[in-house]
Amino acid sequence: MPLLLGPFVRCRFSATLLVLWLVFAGFTCTGSEHTATATLPAAFTDLLPHFLIEPQDEYIVKNKPVTLTCRSTPATQIYFKCNGEWVHQDDHLIERTVDPATALPIMQVTIDITRQQVEKIFGLDEYWCQCVAWSTTGTQKSQKAYIRIAYLRKNFEEEPQGKEVALDQEVLLRCHPPEGVPEAEVEWQRNEDVLNPASDPNFFITADHNLVIKKARLADTGNYTCVAKNIVARRKSNSATVLVYVNGGWSTWTTWSSCSAVCGRGWQKRSRSCTNPTPLNGGTSCEGQNVQKSACVATCPVDGGWSEWSKWSACGSDCSMWRTRECTQPQPGTGGKECQGLDLQSLNCTSEQCPQTVSGAEDVALYVGMVAVALCLTLLLIVVVMVYRRKKEGLDADVADSSILTTGFQPMGIKPSKPGVWAPRPRRPPPHSKNSHLLTIQPDLTTTTTSYQGTLRSRHDTTGKFSMTNGPLLDPLPNGSHTLHNGKLNSDPSEFVSRLSTQTYFKTLPRDVANTSYGTFNFLGGRLTIPSTGISLLIPPEAIPRGKIYEIYLTVQRKEDLRLPLAGCQTLLSPVVSCGPPGVVLSRPVILSMDHCSDACLDNWAIRLKKQNYEGAWEDVLLMGEELVSEPYYCQLEAETCRLFSEQLGTFALVGESLHMGAAKRLRLVLFSDAYCSTLEYNIRVYCMDDTQDVFKEVMQMERQLGGRLIDEPHVLLFKDSYHNLRLSIHDMPQAHWRSKLLAGYQEIPFYHIWNGSQRYLHCTFTLERLSLSTCELTCQLCVWQVEGEGQSFSLDFNIAKDTRAVDSEFLLMDSNATALAGPSAFQIPYLIRQKICSSLDAPCPNGADWRMLAQRLKLERHMSFFASKASPTSVILDLWEAQHFHSGNINQLATVMADIGKQEAMIFLVSDGEC
Repeated sequence: MPLLLGPFVRCRFSATLLVLWLVFAGFTCTGSEHTATATLPAAFTDLLPHFLIEPQDEYIVKNKPVTLTCRSTPATQIYFKCNGEWVHQDDHLIERTVDPATALPIMQVTIDITRQQVEKIFGLDEYWCQCVAWSTTGTQKSQKAYIRIAYLRKNFEEEPQGKEVALDQEVLLRCHPPEGVPEAEVEWQRNEDVLNPASDPNFFITADHNLVIKKARLADTGNYTCVAKNIVARRKSNSATVLVYVNGGWSTWTTWSSCSAVCGRGWQKRSRSCTNPTPLNGGTSCEGQNVQKSACVATCPVDGGWSEWSKWSACGSDCSMWRTRECTQPQPGTGGKECQGLDLQSLNCTSEQCPQTVSGAEDVALYVGMVAVALCLTLLLIVVVMVYRRKKEGLDADVADSSILTTGFQPMGIKPSKPGVWAPRPRRPPPHSKNSHLLTIQPDLTTTTTSYQGTLRSRHDTTGKFSMTNGPLLDPLPNGSHTLHNGKLNSDPSEFVSRLSTQTYFKTLPRDVANTSYGTFNFLGGRLTIPSTGISLLIPPEAIPRGKIYEIYLTVQRKEDLRLPLAGCQTLLSPVVSCGPPGVVLSRPVILSMDHCSDACLDNWAIRLKKQNYEGAWEDVLLMGEELVSEPYYCQLEAETCRLFSEQLGTFALVGESLHMGAAKRLRLVLFSDAYCSTLEYNIRVYCMDDTQDVFKEVMQMERQLGGRLIDEPHVLLFKDSYHNLRLSIHDMPQAHWRSKLLAGYQEIPFYHIWNGSQRYLHCTFTLERLSLSTCELTCQLCVWQVEGEGQSFSLDFNIAKDTRAVDSEFLLMDSNATALAGPSAFQIPYLIRQKICSSLDAPCPNGADWRMLAQRLKLERHMSFFASKASPTSVILDLWEAQHFHSGNINQLATVMADIGKQEAMIFLVSDGEC
C-alpha cells in the first residue's frame, strides 16, 4: 500500500505496523488531495471495521465508466484492490462522516472503472475489485464485485418459422435469442402486442424461450415476433406468420324432397352445405356432392268407383228392405277421390210383403247356412295363402344381392390333363413314412369340390321383377355374363371401374385401375389382391350365403381422393382401403389385410379403426386392445400388417394417437437420382414416406415416369412424436470435383408435415454441381435424422454415367399372381380337408386337443375369446392362417401341427394336390 510522507517522500509499511505507528505517533499521512488516515477516539480502538456498503457487480454499457462504492465504520483507512493490485490512492474519492447515533466515524470511498481497464485483461480472467478497510484492531475485506462489458449480438441463433395449422392443433414456435451479457430476456409479440401467458393460458413460453400455442384458435392467426433485450439493446426477430385454417365440413343432409312427378317416374333430391364448419383461411373445402338425386316413382292417384248394387234383401220385420254397393271398382288410392253418393239404399215393403211372424225353425236354418258359407271361405283362403308362400320361397331362392342378380353357375367337371388348371393329381406316399396306412383315406370330392369354368349366364328374366338401381349394390352387368377360367376372372378393369363410378354411392371412389381389383364370388369364397401394396381381401368359404353371387371390389384411396380428419397427436398409420359394395349380406367375417407403419407397441399408442359412413363422415368403430367379440369388427395387429375381421364391407383406415413421446412411426427413406445426366447439375431426391408397400409403389411409379433410378437400398427410420423436425444433410463430397448448391448446412422437414400432414410421402432434393463434364464418380455421405432422435446414413459411391439401371429393374417387383381368385384356387387348404379339420377340432376335447391347442401352436392365443364367440372357431383360425400364408405358407407345416395335437386324420394333408 503506498503512503505519502510529506509532499515528496513515499514510504511502504505493512498494514499493521502502519496503523500502530499512526495511532501511537499521532502521525497523519496525507496525499495531494485526500486524507488517507484518521485517528480513532480511544473508546473505539478495539472495534474491527464492518461494511455498511460493499461494492456490487456492474456492467459497462458502451463507454460509460461504472462507480464502485465502499462504506465502513469504524475505519481509519479504505483502499480498493482490483485483480490483485492496489488501486492508486489518487483514484480514490474519500468522504468522512460521523454516525450521529453511535458517534462512530464513517468512511466512504468510491472509484471509477473504465472500459479500457476491463478490456486490458479481457479473455484472461474476469475483472473484479474489492475494498479493504483498516481499524486499530485489524482489517476487513469486502465481497468481490465483478465488472463486465455488456453487449447483445444482432443475429438470432434461431428465429421462428411461419406455419399453417388446423384449428385446435398445437403450435410450436422456436426462438433462440442472440448471445449477450447479461443474458437477454425474451418476450413474444403478436401483431406488435406483447403476449402474456398469465392472462391467456392458451400461450406457454418454455424455459428455452419457445412459444407453445396449446390449441390454435382463429384469433391466433397473426405475425409472431421473438423480442430479446438486455441493458444494452433490444433485438427483434423476423416475423413468423401463423395461419390457422379451418377445413370445411358437411352439414347433415336435408330430408328428401317430394317426387318431381305427380304420376309416374320422376326425381327427388336432398342437399347439404359446407358450413359445419365453413372453410376459412385456406382450409380445404368439403369433398363430395352437395346435392344428391334419386329416381322415384309416384303412384298415380286413383279415383274410387262404385260396384253394382246388390239385390234387394227380403222384407224385414220392420217392413223395409235394403241393398248395398261398394267403392271397389276401382278402390281409391294414392290421394284419389272417394266415391260420391250412398253405399246403402232402403225401401219400405208393401203390406202384402211385410211378414207378421217368423218361425223359429226358419231362423235356425238361416244361421246354419251362414256358418257353413263362412267355414268354406276360410278354408279356401288358407289354401291360397299356402300356395302363395310356396311360390314366393321358390322365387327367393333365386334372388342374388349383387350386380349380377340374375346370373348363376354352371358346374363343370375337373380335367386335370389341362395345364394351368387347378386339379388334384394322385401322388404316391413315401415308402417308409409313419402312419402310411392313413394315406389310403380317399375323400369323396365328387359332390362339392368343383372348379368353375365357362360362362355365368342369366337364369331368369328380370323384366318387371325387381329394380335395384336405388340400392347400395351394383347395376346388372351389360350383357348378363362373366367368364371364369381356372378360378381367375378375366375382364377389363377399366370397364368395371367406369361402370362402378356411375353408381350413386361409388361416384367418390378413385378411378385408378392399377389400384383396384374386383371379382365375382359365390359360397366357395375367394381372394382379391392389389399387386405390390400388401392389401388383400380374403372371402372365406361360406361367407357368402349359398345361392347368392356377389361382385366385390377392392381399392386403395389416394391422398387426393379424400382427406382423413386428424386432431391433436393423431396420425394416419395405414392406407385408406375401400371394399364393397356396402350392404351385402355376409354369413361370416371376411379378412382385410393392409400394412401399417406404427412400431406395433400398444403401450405407446391408442390405435383406432375408422370407417366412413354413407354420408362420408368418419366414425371410430374399434379401439385396438379393447375389442369386443360382439362387435362386427376385430383386428389382429402384427409387426407390419393389420388383419381386420369384418362382417361389413366399407372404407377403412387405421389412425394412431400417441400416448407419450416414445410412440414412433416407421418411415421408409428412399434415394433416387436422374438415370441420365448430360449437364453439370445432378439431383439426388430423398423421399421420406410411411413404411407401407402402397406408398412405396406410388413413389416407384412416379419415379419411373420421371426417368429416375434407385441409387441405394431403402432404410427404415423410427420417427418419434417429440415435436422435433427431420433434418437431411450431405457430407464428404470430393471438393475438387463436386460442390453442393445448397446454401444452408441442411434441409429440414417440419414435424407436423410428417405426423399430421395429408401427404404420405415427402421429399427433399439435393442439387449437386460437378466442376467438369468428365467427372462421373460420386462418393458422399447422406444423413437423415430427427433432431434429438434417431438417424440413418447412406454411403453413396457410384458412377453417374455407367449405372443406368431403370426403376423397373431395380425395385418395382409387381406381383405375378392374379388379382382375383375365385373358388378353391384361392386357398391353400382344399375345401373338403378344411371341413374335416373343423369337424375334428370344433368339438371340445377333455385333454385340450381341440381348436384351442391349434390357436396356441399357431401363436394366436391372444384371440381365444374372439375365436370362441364364433360358431366354428377352427374355421376362423384357418381363415387367418390362409390370410397370413397365402404366398409363403407350407401346408405340410400345418399338417405337422395337426399331428402334434394328436389328430391323425390331419395326415391327409400329406396327400398331394392331385389326390385331393
